[in-house]
Order: sequence, then structure tokens, then C-alpha cells
Amino acid sequence: MADRRRITIISGGQTGADRAALDFAIEHGLPHGGWCPRARLAEDGPISSQYELRETPSRKHAQRTEWNIRDSDATLVLSIAADPKGGTRLTLDLARRLGKPVLHLSRAATGGDSRDLAAQVDAFLSEHSVQILNVAGPRASQEPEVTAFVREVLQGALHPSEPA
Repeated sequence: MADRRRITIISGGQTGADRAALDFAIEHGLPHGGWCPRARLAEDGPISSQYELRETPSRKHAQRTEWNIRDSDATLVLSIAADPKGGTRLTLDLARRLGKPVLHLSRAATGGDSRDLAAQVDAFLSEHSVQILNVAGPRASQEPEVTAFVREVLQGALHPSEPA
């Protein structure tokens, strides 16, 4: 079983999956961080300073995506759709190109069984001795339900004894 007390969650600060992961970390007293685009750009405006993110030199989201993958031990990509698009697809491709462990779980492909998803995440974290986990996925405008899905999966994997 992964040592949940030692996990740091990093993400890019975009709405949806990124923010859900950062909010989860804050609410559970886990260290968090990551890279965000210069000027803290997100689809809903500047990213709040409550998120301990560093700005990349570029405003391009691809740079923050690559740097978060680079600076983590592994990347967990969570989505509703089985076939991710846009930045979510880029995350998967970059992780593979950089030779970093990556796990993609989608509600559509798994049926959303939270116990099974939690077990898969736990096994992934243990297999790769993850201490810094990059969490990524679609923005809220692409998949409005992804926020709740990310929280449910992280809850089951990192704090299974607490209610979701």
C-alpha cells in the first residue's frame, strides 16, 4: 500500500481535474504545488494564490504540462470520457515521451467502481514508489463532472477511511 502521508500532489491549476486535485490536497493537509502558465492563466481567469503554484516563463499550457510531468514521480490522468482530447491527450503523450509512469482512468471505461479505481491508483502509487503525484485531466468546460470524479478517486485511494 502506498505511503499516503508522503504524497505531494502537483497540478497545473486549470479548472476541472487540476483544481479538484489541488483542493483535495489542501482539504486533507497534503503538500501541493506544481507549475502553471505565466500570469496564472486558466479558463476562468487568474488562478488563485491559495494554490502554491509556480509560473512557467511561457503562457502556453503545454510548458506547464511538461514541467509538471517532469517534476513528478508519476502522472495520474482522470477523465469522464474513455478517449481523452486536447490537453488531456497531450499529458498522456508527453508522459510517455518523457518515459514517466502514467495511469489513465476514465469513468466511461471503468464504470466508475470507486473501490476498483482506488485499488488501481494504490497499486500504481506503490509500484512506482510515488512521492510526488501529478494529477491531470480535462478542464471543467470540457467535462463538468470531472471535478467530482477526481475527488472520489483521490478520496478512495488516499483517504479510504474518511467519507467522500
